[in-house]
Amino acid sequence: MALSLITRLLTLALGYAYPAYSCYKMLEVHPPQIEQLLFWCQYWILVATLTVFERFADWIVSWLPMYGEAKLLLVLYLWHPGTRGAGHVYDGLLRPLVARHEHDIDRGLLELRARARDVTASQLKAAAAVGQEWLVEAARCVSSQLQAARSDRPGAAH
Repeated sequence: MALSLITRLLTLALGYAYPAYSCYKMLEVHPPQIEQLLFWCQYWILVATLTVFERFADWIVSWLPMYGEAKLLLVLYLWHPGTRGAGHVYDGLLRPLVARHEHDIDRGLLELRARARDVTASQLKAAAAVGQEWLVEAARCVSSQLQAARSDRPGAAH
């Protein structure tokens, strides 16, 4: 258990915090070093892809022996100056895969945006209707309380 915790902390530090800081440092160099920025973009694309995959496949892979250690070694391989694995994995695996399916991905994203827009519009309409009903009810309540207050005043006509 303690080894698992240490591995997770190292993965956070070496897989996220250090690369994020290194990426920050590259952004602050003037003039920017395009090759370094390209490398860090490739790294973050791979890390995001792995994170998404891991969320869906966690129940399959997390129980594997040494899974955490393998993940730690992978993130080290991806950014380490001696290996610069992000470029190799991106160019050799991810880019060809995404390029092959880019049209389908773009079409799916357009459909998803359209559905999200439709759902958002219908939810806003429903919320507006509920809000309108609430305001009408609140106005009725205030009106009836004002009428009750007027009728309770001394000298008011009954």
